[in-house]
Amino acid sequence: MVTTTKVKSNNDAIQRAESVEEAFKRMRSRLADVVPEFELHYKAELAFKINQLKRQKNAIILAHNYMEPALYHSVSDYTGDSLELARISANTDADIIVFCGVKFMAETAKILNPSKTALLPSEKAGCSLAASITGEDVRRLKKKYPGVPVVSYVNTYADVKAETDICCTSSNAGAVIKHLMEQGHHRVMFLPDEYLAKNVAAETGIDIIFPSLPKGGTENDPENFERVLIGWHGRCEVHEQFKVEDIRNVRKQFPDTVVLAHPECSPEVIEEADFSGSTKKMIDYVRNVDAPRYLLLTECSMGDNIIAENPEKDMLRLCSVRCPHMNLITLEDTLSALENLQYEIEVPKDIAQKAGKSLDRMLQIT
Repeated sequence: MVTTTKVKSNNDAIQRAESVEEAFKRMRSRLADVVPEFELHYKAELAFKINQLKRQKNAIILAHNYMEPALYHSVSDYTGDSLELARISANTDADIIVFCGVKFMAETAKILNPSKTALLPSEKAGCSLAASITGEDVRRLKKKYPGVPVVSYVNTYADVKAETDICCTSSNAGAVIKHLMEQGHHRVMFLPDEYLAKNVAAETGIDIIFPSLPKGGTENDPENFERVLIGWHGRCEVHEQFKVEDIRNVRKQFPDTVVLAHPECSPEVIEEADFSGSTKKMIDYVRNVDAPRYLLLTECSMGDNIIAENPEKDMLRLCSVRCPHMNLITLEDTLSALENLQYEIEVPKDIAQKAGKSLDRMLQIT
């Protein structure tokens, strides 16, 4: 496995609290502008119990940037995007990995560190994008385009990763595609996010097609492109909701707003935005670049988490856009997962071995 520098969350003070009341006071100092005080009283008690259990069971909690603020800022040992948390999963010495994210992320943790127990606090925390494609779909594409390398977004399930040559992230997708093209692969499958594929195609100046895929079909498409991405019609149910009109309406009222959009948004939205990048890059942008106002076009809990860390920043958000799957991960269920070691993630050995190779290549590149 690849070694990496781990970026720890800044929740140490809360996790060292020696009483519920102390945990509450420390959570309130950070979250008073984000979470109502009556709610913090209740959640501080849960957080205190979770942090005690972690020490007793040698567990680690990884929290995606989309987690709700009370969880994100109290019990997580490490926070980040899919790539950062995958790196940490591969190297942790903890016996138990509690992944506060969605299923494909917990699968990735298990694949990268198979001797560890990987827990997902909610067994229903799926992903619309990951569910848009299966391993069988990829095998059919490979029959239709024999010899064409497969690049899959890390936001996929293990059976898809097992059919993949290399995984990628929203940050390095363009670099991976360019690398393969430079090696002489003039056709590359890029799965499954339709909008990310279109944005990468625009970034790299490569044509893109979305082929029909009849069952059992093996014929090649008649088009003879010099260089082409072969895409798939998968979308994130959160990011596809953002529209150009949203940006223009905000700018009418606040013309000095800097708009940051996730690469899973449509090409039209990316074109209209001022900056596009992964959740980590968006967070870094707000931390490091001074602007009058910021508008984040991504899952809305991340905006709350940024506000808690950067109270001096003026954040505008479209807060109705919440991921229904990320929203299933709660402090209550995280506590239950640790207490009962429930919703353990298992990946069949043959699939895990194949998927591990595509993930290792991703980590080596990044």
